[in-house]
Amino acid sequence: MTLRRTILGLACLAVVGLIAVGVTELPHSPSSGGTATRLTAAQANMLLAGSPPALAALHAQGGTLLGGGARALDTRLASLKGYPVVINKWASWCVPCKEEFGAFQRVSAEYGRRVAFIGIDSEDTKSGDAIAFLRSFPVSYPSYYDESGKLGVQITDSPSTPVTVFIAADGRRFIHQGQYPSVEKLRHDVERYALNA
Repeated sequence: MTLRRTILGLACLAVVGLIAVGVTELPHSPSSGGTATRLTAAQANMLLAGSPPALAALHAQGGTLLGGGARALDTRLASLKGYPVVINKWASWCVPCKEEFGAFQRVSAEYGRRVAFIGIDSEDTKSGDAIAFLRSFPVSYPSYYDESGKLGVQITDSPSTPVTVFIAADGRRFIHQGQYPSVEKLRHDVERYALNA
């Protein structure tokens, strides 16, 4: 009986320790430092818990590739009226896109209860390549498939990839050309351009 209680007590301590480690590794606020980018699904879900319905609908489609083009994206943006939006144009063949996706995975989870994140997969000739990419770089938001690249140019005013558009709740826009070099820089621009902080 004593041995059983000891084992049970040690198991409880181990679980508490694992939870403590997991919680301390999570960013407690968007301004927390650190260069680690990848989050586990459990960590992302913890950060996104309690999101408003319009944002929760995005999270429910996280990591998926959606069709419908400009009409579907316009409908989605209309449903997000009143929320800041960050749109990231990427492609599975784009090396800088791959390098910045970890930052988008983390920052979209950190800010996902206040800011809507959306992807545009631009100029991937095969949707299967884009889907495989999203499986290897899971994010908490969907991307719209843009095989021709026209939607991406329309939204970002640029044929380049990656490009990120920040739309504040009042409609003001800022376009960032090129790769985000760090989580910190992306956080800074979300605060400055999406949240007008």
